[in-house]
Amino acid sequence: MRFILNVIWLVLGGFWLALGYVAFGILACILIVTIPFGVASFRMAAYAFWPFGKAVVEKPNAGAGSAIVNVIWFIVAGLWLAIGHVTTAAAQAVTIVGIPMAIANLKMIPVTCFPFGKEIVDSDSIPAGQRPLHSI
Repeated sequence: MRFILNVIWLVLGGFWLALGYVAFGILACILIVTIPFGVASFRMAAYAFWPFGKAVVEKPNAGAGSAIVNVIWFIVAGLWLAIGHVTTAAAQAVTIVGIPMAIANLKMIPVTCFPFGKEIVDSDSIPAGQRPLHSI
């Protein structure tokens, strides 16, 4: 079932969302200082490309540095990428088949806005003792 949902997702907007993350990742990697933003963007691109069967969990060793970087990320990229998710979700929600895709799209917004200090893992391999922040 996950495979079918991922294929529908890919056709109904996942490809373009992932492409947006990749474009920002390339832009961020051009400047040496923003390479961590590029890495986070590439991680999110993989999640936006094939999200079903994935879960977002907190990194246990994330500290104050990730909170500071999240604020910078939100201003530079997170807000704009979240607008892309809302726009795509609105377009997906027009059809009956697209409604579950729109809901999944909206569930991605918190990690889109604040990706540092979080990890994207397979739903089946969530570390013991951790509860996912959200799962698609």
